[in-house]
Amino acid sequence: MSTSVENESSEAAHGDQPWYLAHHFHDMGQQNAATKFGMWLFLVQETLFFAGLFMAYIAFRWLYPDTWLQAAEQLDKTMGGVNTVVLLASSLTMALAVRAAQTDDQKKLQIWLLATIGGAFGFLVIKFIEYSHKLHVGLLPGKWFSAGELTGEPSATFAPQIFFSIYFMMTGVHGLHVVIGIGVIFWIYLRARRGDFNPENYSAVENVGLYWHLVDLIWIFLFPLLYLVR
Repeated sequence: MSTSVENESSEAAHGDQPWYLAHHFHDMGQQNAATKFGMWLFLVQETLFFAGLFMAYIAFRWLYPDTWLQAAEQLDKTMGGVNTVVLLASSLTMALAVRAAQTDDQKKLQIWLLATIGGAFGFLVIKFIEYSHKLHVGLLPGKWFSAGELTGEPSATFAPQIFFSIYFMMTGVHGLHVVIGIGVIFWIYLRARRGDFNPENYSAVENVGLYWHLVDLIWIFLFPLLYLVR
């Protein structure tokens, strides 16, 4: 009997709390801290994942220094630079979306989220154009490499197919993260249209923003390493 009374009292107490406060948290401060901590753990895992790719880049560049420089000249630095600007702009719009959620500006929140999605799509379109050109001229990884100006017998310093294997792996995995980012930002946008976020409940927007900033940061490293190597 006492247990039933305790459950009813607990439900009544929780009924006074906002709908977005999970029952296993005492208050929004505790919930927001827990979700942000979980997001940072995820971002550390993502950083370790990309660290393996960067180590492969370092190893192969050390093994094939001459080819690395020659193959990098085949990349379109203009498109890479434009993509860098696009991603940096999308990082700004994502930060503005977080700020709009904090200040309860629902209209600007939706506008900045859509702007971020637009920047992400712009990045993918430019990358698709780059990939299409490389497919056309044979600048492909491994056994599919057939670019006449760089063909030759692999040696201690000549293996352009390895450079493009690293290029497609690193940019491809990064592109996959951009696609995932589009999905989660659109999910946040749909929730924003329902009015789910306010100055107390905006951690979901902030955490997605942290993910998007990591995606942008990784590209900031990829662009000079792949396009501007000297």
